[in-house]
Formats: sequence, structure tokens, C-alpha cells
Amino acid sequence: MKNTISERIFDFLKNYPPFNIVTNATLLEVAQNVEIQYFEKDQVIFSQNDLPHEHFYIINQGSVRLYRFVENEKQMLDICDEGDLFGLRPLIMKENYLMGASANEETILYAIPISLFHDIILNYPKVSQFLIASFATNTREPFSEKHKGKLFANVSAIQKIEHGFSEIQSANYNKNPITCSPDTTVQTACIIMTKNVINSIIVTENEIPIGIITDKDIRTKIGTGLYKITNKVVDIMTKPVVTFPQNISVAEAQIMILKHKVSHLCITKDGTNKSELVGILTQQDLILTQGNSPSLLIKEIKNAKDAETLKHIRTKASDLTKGYLEQEIPIYFVTKVISEINTAITKKAIRMSISEIGKQPPVSFSWLALGSQGRKEQLLMTDQDNALVFENVGPAEYNAVKNYFLELAEKVTEKLNIVGFDYCPANIMASNPKWCITLEEWEQQFEAWITDPIPEKILLSIIFFDFELIYGDETLYTKMAESVFKTIEKNQIFLSFLGKVTLDNPPPLGFFKQFLVEQDGENKDSFDIKSRAIRPLVDAARILSLYHNLRVNNTISRYEKLMEVEPQNRELFESCANAFKILLQFRTSQGLRNNDNGKFVDINNLNKADRLKLKSCFKPIKNVQEAIKMRFKTSQIAQI
Repeated sequence: MKNTISERIFDFLKNYPPFNIVTNATLLEVAQNVEIQYFEKDQVIFSQNDLPHEHFYIINQGSVRLYRFVENEKQMLDICDEGDLFGLRPLIMKENYLMGASANEETILYAIPISLFHDIILNYPKVSQFLIASFATNTREPFSEKHKGKLFANVSAIQKIEHGFSEIQSANYNKNPITCSPDTTVQTACIIMTKNVINSIIVTENEIPIGIITDKDIRTKIGTGLYKITNKVVDIMTKPVVTFPQNISVAEAQIMILKHKVSHLCITKDGTNKSELVGILTQQDLILTQGNSPSLLIKEIKNAKDAETLKHIRTKASDLTKGYLEQEIPIYFVTKVISEINTAITKKAIRMSISEIGKQPPVSFSWLALGSQGRKEQLLMTDQDNALVFENVGPAEYNAVKNYFLELAEKVTEKLNIVGFDYCPANIMASNPKWCITLEEWEQQFEAWITDPIPEKILLSIIFFDFELIYGDETLYTKMAESVFKTIEKNQIFLSFLGKVTLDNPPPLGFFKQFLVEQDGENKDSFDIKSRAIRPLVDAARILSLYHNLRVNNTISRYEKLMEVEPQNRELFESCANAFKILLQFRTSQGLRNNDNGKFVDINNLNKADRLKLKSCFKPIKNVQEAIKMRFKTSQIAQI
């Protein structure tokens, strides 16, 4: 018979997650067992501390209030409407309800039998993930150890997932590496390499790798006459070798090769160059299914002749990012790979610009990335933020030296703009004379910001706390960082002012957990995911890292370090790190899909699952901001 009650229920459920994931046959079975319940306005569905029901609920018509009593005071938690799930605690935890639910208006509910859903959860992992995410949005720490590995968005963004994607699976390496002793002559080593048809040989001592000889070493050291073929291999080997543990993934191998600019990795028992050699991994071993491999892109950058070529390469890097996300590769790996590519592009732009000027820099200098690039989180083509520090010089030389670096910065920022990194609207770039200064001037600048924390100076200083060396003299960079931390250590009150400014950022949700959207302008009714969700987590990680004198810039790394130094708050920081990964992945996907910077999200076009995914990330924001408010006593800071 057509249009039966169960068929109408079926037609309703198939439009909402997680019911849209299961097969039609399974969904029809669910629909046939649904109990329809009617509630008048204000009628209680279940109360706080009630024994668990035999059903969980989805709203067919009307809306439901969720509330909780805290010290006899009733607190409204949420308003659920059509298609929303609630009452999941008996399914997930088998415990009494921790909140109450009542009809906000005349309401029709579909009650789903919990007993029926146990088998569905076993057969459909994504159903389980979605239900736990729905449940977790009403827990204190939705990404804590308690639910780790189960959250809807956790699977792809947070954890290493074990399936066939090449970047995540273990890298295949040669488990029978060819070796020789330090006393072996180069000629003998060459004979061994030729016989085994290999382009490298590992030099070992007591089975521990101490060096490597490659075809390149032979060409540049023997072929040029610097050494004789009768020399011992220890004379020409490259050392120390780059090592890694046996469980290396393809993505990790790519990152190590890019970072250390090598073509071979030695695999050892414990991952260090002090333990037994067990294998050798080469670039040739990293057979990728994608044409745009990071290694190939880095080579293309190295050989690029102009900024237009760099632009083409960066476009291919965006395609690589899109492919990674589609394959559900963890965002942490993606950020590392793309950051290495962005760094290589910037370095190439600097080298090109020096070549165009026609003379080498007059003194040592360091090119610094700020903001998201400084934190190695710049996955999209966002604005460029950079600065330049050069060696202290006398008054007679100052103008000439500074003019050189301003000319250099002008050329570099122009090339980066051609590549696709827009000029900074606030002109926070090395081409601005204010941000192209000596080490001494930088130290004075930071001291002025920290010792006189007025709002304008604090807001300006925030972006500079994430500076990272891209090119040039590491000593200048290190001295600059040391100066910053010493000044903060002597002026701890600055962190309270910084905390107050950090907390001025508007929260993601308004009353009844509705997304706070832009009220006017071209992005009216859109959600600013960068300012309202990502930035609060970035700001919290920064201030807490400054408090502990942690010398790391990356937001995820900062939270991981905070877990170590504050084990009592591990769950809080873990939830922040995981929420940040999900938000960064979400913004990147949105930006690639819409060909923009991903900052604004059209909430109305999001499906129920994506809305839930976003909401599940907001609790850690609230919790870490509460912690900052208490720690830095921001409420005691006068209006500034």
C-alpha cells in the first residue's frame, strides 16, 4: 500500500543524517519501528536525572528546549528544531539523563528504538561517528580522551587512519641496505654500488649508520679531483645521515626529505643515528599516485625562472591540498607539506630578487614570516604578512643599508603578490619601512609594545609573536626571539592585557546556540569562521605558550606542548588542538571549493552534518577562554 505511515517516516528520515547514510532496506526497517509521539507546549519529554528511555528522538515538527539545573538554577542549553537529534545518552553512555527536555511548542517526535540501533552502529561506522558527535556537542570536552577516535570529524582531521591512501600508509623501504665500513676505499664502494645497481651506499660502524655516499658525492668530490678514488669512504661521505623509525609513513617521508633536502633516509631501530640500521628509503621508493608530488613541486620551484612560474607551481600545490583533503589525509600532515612548499617559494622569490638587484646584501639579514605562514598554517592563498630584520649598523651606513633591504623587500613582496599572496591590507610587510629595521630597533619595538600595552600596540604586536625564520641569518632570528621572551618575563602584567584583548573576540554562538553571523556588508548572514572560531583557538595557544616560555609557533604544536607542561589540563588542550584541526580543515575545504580564502561560511547552505561538525568545535573555545579569564585575571584589568 502506498503512502503508509512507515513510508512517510522513511521519506522524512532519509533527508537527515545519520539516516541518509544507511541503505534503503535498513532505513525502512527503522521507519517501521518508529514510535510517533505528540507533546503539547511546555510538556516535559524527560527530566534531568531520569532513568534512560528505550528510544532516542528526532524532531519531525515543532521544537524542543534542552535545559539543565545547576545549583537549583535552570539554565537553557539549546533549542532543537526539525531534523535535530536529542536524548542520545542512553544510546551512547547508558546513563541517566544529565539534562532535561521539554516541548518548546506543539511538537511531534519520532522515537527511534535504541535496541534496533545497536546493530546499525556496528554495521555503519559513520552512523556511530555522527551519533557520538551529536552527543558530544553537549558534553564539556567533546574532543577529550573519553571520546577520542569516535567523533564524526575526528576520523579524517585528527587521527591517522589506516587504509589505502598512499600518504598515510607505511612507506615501503629497502630492508636489505647495502653497506660498507669506514675503511673501504671509494673505488671498492663504487664497485659494490655498480654490482648492486644502486646509487648510494651506507657507511656503518658496528651496524650503526655514520654516513652515506651517493652518486652526487662521487661526481662532486671524486670527479672534480677534490679526492682520489683511493681515498677511504669516510673522507667523502655525507654525515650525519637523516634517520627515522621503522613505521615511517609516506607523508612523513615526504616531509623529512623536503625539510632536510636529502634524497635518502636511513631507517633505524629507534629512529636515531645511534641505533642499528634496518633499511634505506629513497625518493624513488615514494611512488605516489598523484602527479603533483611535493618533491616534484620543490624541484620545479628550484628551477623556476620567474614569479609567473612560481604562481603556476603554487596553483598545483592547491590542487595537491584539495587531493589530500578528498583522500581524508590528516590536516597536520597537509599543513607540514604545504608549509614547506610555501617556504620554498618565498626563498626562491628572495633569491630571484637579490639576483635582480645585482649585488649581495650589505649585511646579514633574516626574512621573517608572520601570522598564519609564521605558524605554518597557511593552506590557502591568504594575505602575506612578513618582516625583515638586519644586522645592527652605524649611523653612517644605516640609510644605505636600509634602502637596499627596502628595495629587496619591495621586489620579494611583489613576486609573492604575483604568486597569489595578496598584499597585506594593514601593510604589515617587509616593504614597509616600519617592519624593515635592525635587530636593535626590533628589540626596542617589542619592548615598547610589551611595557606600554595600550590596545593599538597589543593588537599590532599579536601578529608579530608568531614570527618564523624563512631565509637568512638564524642568529638574528634567535636573538630577536630571546629578547621577546626576556621582556615578557620581566613584564608579566602584559599577559593580562593580552588576555583581555584575546577575550574581546566574539564567541561563535549566541543565545540558544545560534551561529553569530555578519549583520551587514557583502558577507551579510555569513559566519566568519576565521575570526569567531579559528582565531580564538590560535590566540589562546599563543598567550599560554608565552606564559610558559614555549618556543613553538604552530598552534597544534603549542597545544601539544601545553599538554606536557600542564598535564592536569591535558583534556582541555587536547580538545582545543583537535577542534582546531577540524576547523582548519573545514575552512580549507570551503576556500578551495569557493576559490577564496575560506573566511566566510554560508551557514544556510550547510547540511545538518556540517553544522553539527562546526558546533562540536565550539565548546573547547568557550572552555579555554574561561581558563584564560581566570588565569590572567582579565576581569581585574581596567578598560584599556
